[in-house]
Formats: sequence, C-alpha cells, structure tokens
Amino acid sequence: MNLMNAPTIRLTSLAHGGGCGCKLAPSVLRQLLAEQPAVHPYRELLVGTETGDDAAVWQLDDNTCIIATTDFFMPMVDDPFDFGRIAATNAISDIYAMGGRPIMALASLGMPIDKVPPEMVREILKGGSQVCTTAGIPVAGGHSIDSPEPIYGLAVIGVGRPEDIRRNTGAKPGDALILTKALGVGIYSAAFKKIGLSSASHAEMMASMTLLNHVGMDLAKDPAVHAITDVTGFGLLGHGLEMARGSNLSLVVRFDDLPFLTEAERFAQENFVTGASARNWASYAQSITLPAGFAEWRRHLLTDPQTSGGLLIACDSSCAAEVAQAIADGGYPQARVIGRADPGPPSITISM
Repeated sequence: MNLMNAPTIRLTSLAHGGGCGCKLAPSVLRQLLAEQPAVHPYRELLVGTETGDDAAVWQLDDNTCIIATTDFFMPMVDDPFDFGRIAATNAISDIYAMGGRPIMALASLGMPIDKVPPEMVREILKGGSQVCTTAGIPVAGGHSIDSPEPIYGLAVIGVGRPEDIRRNTGAKPGDALILTKALGVGIYSAAFKKIGLSSASHAEMMASMTLLNHVGMDLAKDPAVHAITDVTGFGLLGHGLEMARGSNLSLVVRFDDLPFLTEAERFAQENFVTGASARNWASYAQSITLPAGFAEWRRHLLTDPQTSGGLLIACDSSCAAEVAQAIADGGYPQARVIGRADPGPPSITISM
C-alpha cells in the first residue's frame, strides 16, 4: 500500500476484535436462534438455518441451485488492502464449502468516517475487489454505513447442481476426515497485536487467509466426498462438532496429524490466544473428550478461531489418501487426513 501523506493508523486499534474471532460464541448463537421460525414450509429451500451450515441453498429447477451467504468482520491486520483481501476470501469460502461456484458479490462496509481517511477505505474495497477478480466474479453493489468500528465483508451468490451440493451433515460411519489448511491463524493474530510478527510469519498468515477454497467445487463432484464445511470462527472443534451433530456421528481427530502454521505451537505455549478461543471452549466442552494430561495450550490450537480457514472434508476412507494428495497437489500443501467418523453420539474425541 502506498498512501502518500496519509496518517499512520492501525486498523486493529479501532476494533475490539478482529477476523472470525468476532463471531458470537456458538452457545450464544444457539440462544439467539432458538425462537426463529422454522423454514421447512419452503420446499425449494434445501439448506436453511437448521444445521448451522455454511450457506443457504435454494433449488431453482432440476439442474440449478442458488447458494447465498454473507460474512463480514473487523480487521485483524493493519494494512487496509490486506484487510479487504482477507474478508473477501473468507466470505467467498462459504460458497465453495457448499460445492458451489460463486457468480457475484455485494460489499458490506461500515467505517468510522471521522477516524479512517477515504484513501484507506478505498484500499479496503480495492483489496476485496482484487480477490473477487481472482475468483472470477464482480462486486456488483453493496451497502455502507458510518459505524464506530471498521467492518468489511461480502454477501456472495453462487450456483451449483443439486447433486453437487455438499452439506456439513453428510458424513458417513467410517469416513476419513481431511483438513485442507494449517491451523493457528487466530494465534498468529494475537501475537501480531501484542508483539508483532516476523516478516516470514506475517507472510505465512497472509498466504493462508488469502488462499481461496476453490477446491470445494471439484471435491463436490466426487461421489466419494460426502460432507464439507469450512473451519472459521468456532475453531476446528466447533465446526467439526457441527458436522458430528448434523451427521449424528462421533468424530475422532488425531492431534499429531494436524497441520499447524510454523510458529503456532510456540505462540500457543506463550499464551498468545484470542478471547474467542476460551468462549468457544466454554460453548462445547461438554461434547469433547481430550486425552489425559492434554495441555491447555494444545487445546487452544483446537478452539482457535480461523479467519478464512480451510475445508473440513468427510470422504470414503478407501480413497482418502488419494483425495488428500490431489488437494495438496492442487495448491493446498498442508492438506492432511486428520481422523475419522465413527458411529456414536455426536461428539469429538481427540487422540494423539
């Protein structure tokens, strides 16, 4: 970014939280949605609010579904262009997680106009537009407000064939679990705010958060892939638990097989964690079984809110290694088989 004569403003200093760590805790969200009207009378609505899935899906005809989502948050980095890129990548991910192809976006913008100069706001919008161009979609409109904290994101519309829609509810007993990106983005962001990051760590964090999850479109065409969701603000455990509950299965995750950002384990041991990590754990701890003596810092890696995180995939175990390798070869080098789905009450067990 090159803002001539612009004042030095840390966007993160204007927000009480950042990225997907801004999300309401899962327990709070369940309370707020408890009395929302049921959506089942709408026959064409294939996916609504019932399972906490990544996007809504409306079947338009025998061959076409419309997929709709919205996502926005406050900054977790100070560079406005990077903030725009991260927020846009994160929002588009929901379409890919459903197996869809994005076709257009609308911008949502809230700015404290007395604190953030117009040239910085333009950089945020430019960053979002760049990512949309990479994804092959236009930013076709949007809405803006004057708000106390900076907020940016997108509403995204996509399309897909009914048979290609992948929910977070389709996992089957015996399925293998695959994760496509390394964990630790929230921990990196906490370290960034408190002590800063090395140029290498900052580049690693940005590369992860701006990598589009477009592989979801290809995965959805594979009949061996039964369920997909993206791992964002509720952490691996939270979004894994949504898959377990939706599929009525128990998931087993092998901690030693999980991919982490290079410095994530060290930062976690030094207690660079977000407030959202503790809120996440309080929301679903009763459904998680940890190994005896499991260190708290390890647990934080599992509850760490991921901004623009990877995809969690359930697929036939007989071809899991092949699917994971194809994902890695397709531009996601951290893709790993991390566990399995077993019969049993909805829960997650962590093994070493």
